[in-house]
Amino acid sequence: MASKKARKVDGLKKISYSQYSMWAQCPHKWKMAYLEGHRQFTDSIHTMFGTSMHEVIQTFLTVMYNDTAKLAEQLPLEDMLLTRMKRNFEEIVKNNGGEMFCSEKDMVEFYGHGVEILKFIRKRRAQYFSKKGYELVGIEVPLNYNLPNNLKFVGFLDVVIKDTVRDVIKIYDIKTSTMGWNKYVKADNNKTDQLLLYKQFYAKQFNHPIEKIEVEYFILKRKLYENVDFPQKRVQKFVPANGKPSINKMVARFKEFIDATYDDEGKIKDIEYEKCVGKCKAFNKCKDL
Repeated sequence: MASKKARKVDGLKKISYSQYSMWAQCPHKWKMAYLEGHRQFTDSIHTMFGTSMHEVIQTFLTVMYNDTAKLAEQLPLEDMLLTRMKRNFEEIVKNNGGEMFCSEKDMVEFYGHGVEILKFIRKRRAQYFSKKGYELVGIEVPLNYNLPNNLKFVGFLDVVIKDTVRDVIKIYDIKTSTMGWNKYVKADNNKTDQLLLYKQFYAKQFNHPIEKIEVEYFILKRKLYENVDFPQKRVQKFVPANGKPSINKMVARFKEFIDATYDDEGKIKDIEYEKCVGKCKAFNKCKDL
């Protein structure tokens, strides 16, 4: 049987949003991954492209805020994307023992989509990120907040910017999507809880008033609708409900997860969960475990 040791940080067991999200989707899947060690992550062109776009946009924003907007707009973003996609592709293939996870055609297609997104952002940068009155707090800002029962919440914030006029922290999470988020995705707690958790624990870790923190999903759309008469954007901004009532509901859901999965000493509870039947794509062999 696989090891039951949970990952630890400073002697505390690490809890992340992805772990909470997995439990919310399927407790049995969570048990297989975190208790029984049957953790699987299937690399795809989507995840590789998302990572590459993150890196390029984060570099763009770093140069913009730490140097000048003009210098950022002169960066060879398209070349940077190609370099990162190639590097990330090669790294994934190497880690998978030489197994290919996408075709050359896929790479060319996704790169083309990325180029269009980057052109859009370069041209309309001021609509989304202003330099006057703002400063960059950090990229991939780490969260490490101690929880009860020998647990620690950990995470990395894609982009954190400070509105110096209002003394407000803005936390951005960058997402890549085929055509953006529809109303059903926006209403999914399993999506929106990520930034609510980040807001909650950023406030606690950095002792910043939670009412002085704003959150936003910065969604990059690979494709646009064809044959339409209205202008379309490659970027979709989405601010989930994140006031006190929404935060309290999220905290209750997160507490339910912790109480259901860990005992008072921070050990994972060995509980039998109902297995999904037929529709779960997460683990192809779930029914056999």
